[in-house]
Amino acid sequence: MNATLLDSNTFPAFEVYTARDLERIPQLERLPRQARFDMQVVSTVLPFRVNRYVVEHLIDWDAVPDDPIYQLTFPQRGMLADEHYETIATLLERGAEKAQLEEAVKRIRQALNPHPAGQIELNIPRDDSGEPIWGLQHKYPETVLFFPAQGQTCHSYCTFCFRWAQFVGDKTLRIATSQARQLTEYLRRHPEVTDVLFTGGDPMVMKTSHLAAYLEPLLEPEFAHIRSIRIGTKALTFWPFRFLDPDEGDALMRLFERVLAAGKHLAIMAHLNHWRELEPEATQRAIARLRGIGATLRGQAPLIRHINDDPDVWAKLWQKEVELGIIPYYMFVERDTGAKQHFAVPLVRCWTIYRDAASRVSGLARTVRGPSMSASPGKAEILGVSTVAGERVFVLRFLQARDPQWTYRPFFARYDENATWLDELEPAFGEREWFWSAAYRSMTERPAPAVEPVN
Repeated sequence: MNATLLDSNTFPAFEVYTARDLERIPQLERLPRQARFDMQVVSTVLPFRVNRYVVEHLIDWDAVPDDPIYQLTFPQRGMLADEHYETIATLLERGAEKAQLEEAVKRIRQALNPHPAGQIELNIPRDDSGEPIWGLQHKYPETVLFFPAQGQTCHSYCTFCFRWAQFVGDKTLRIATSQARQLTEYLRRHPEVTDVLFTGGDPMVMKTSHLAAYLEPLLEPEFAHIRSIRIGTKALTFWPFRFLDPDEGDALMRLFERVLAAGKHLAIMAHLNHWRELEPEATQRAIARLRGIGATLRGQAPLIRHINDDPDVWAKLWQKEVELGIIPYYMFVERDTGAKQHFAVPLVRCWTIYRDAASRVSGLARTVRGPSMSASPGKAEILGVSTVAGERVFVLRFLQARDPQWTYRPFFARYDENATWLDELEPAFGEREWFWSAAYRSMTERPAPAVEPVN
């Protein structure tokens, strides 16, 4: 984006492409016909949405298909298992009836573990009568996640996203609410909660007035126990003009200033997958504007094959974040959902990449915690690989856990060079189960609620 356009405060119109618009994206014309058909097949099952700014200013089309931002936003053949791909490709090629195609898509989506890590079974809180409170998740005692209905989409979708089920148009898979009172009533009853995370989707797709309707009640004295408000967003890189626009952007800054004036810590949890995302001037100006009002910015991302599975990429990302005033926060492991088979990296390689990247940056960038698996029992961090009592093992700990007593207690898993997730590991030293296993089983005994349509 050139400086003249930015200086004029006349920003580009937001234009989005979905699966129905693949033929409208001129840059795709240079790709082979088969690659375009692959996109059609994959986007029939998994969500696809990209905006014109990303297409024109973040992707190096001369480097496609290897360009990391292209891999991050456009569907790839490997995102579906062979049998799933062939099922959908065959139906599309023969022009199957809509109902038949939808039934096949539904079966495949259910096979892709749409709500991993106990999001439905364990994370949805309940009211005093035992009814589920939709639109909230409460996994760790101090933190509540809130899913505002108006924020359950994104400026562009990431191909690896573990919340893909929110975006496919199936109300039985979606977690959201439009009722701010559900959040405030729950927080009144739970004074142990200190942090509220607004998530999605991306809350920054909402108009400022909608976001204010959710945020401003939390500034009242009765919610003094809410000390931090977090907003998870990809908008800093996928649509930085959300923060720069003289109308909505200015209104957003005034809202954030009111949050800070009320004594709340405001944290922008920026999803940053590659250092290339931080190069545009518009993104750097948006970051500077948020820092200028006193917001704290933290960067987090999963380690993803085809996109950032390289220590040089992570070292450069962390260093760039520090230069721009963003605190490197988490390196996650790709979750066991959706297109995991395409993006997952073995745990031992995750740890090696993390260690090698950390060795190339100063202590200011070593605030990153990880590699971390957001598994059902908790956030399990890989501390390293070691040999203990003659056995090669993974050394792990929970950074957060369903039971706070599990936090920071080291535990050991048998070394497995192919494992990509916690449930693929086995306890070391002949132990039959993990130290938390019995307590965790007791937490899973209640029946899972059935997903209801958004209020």
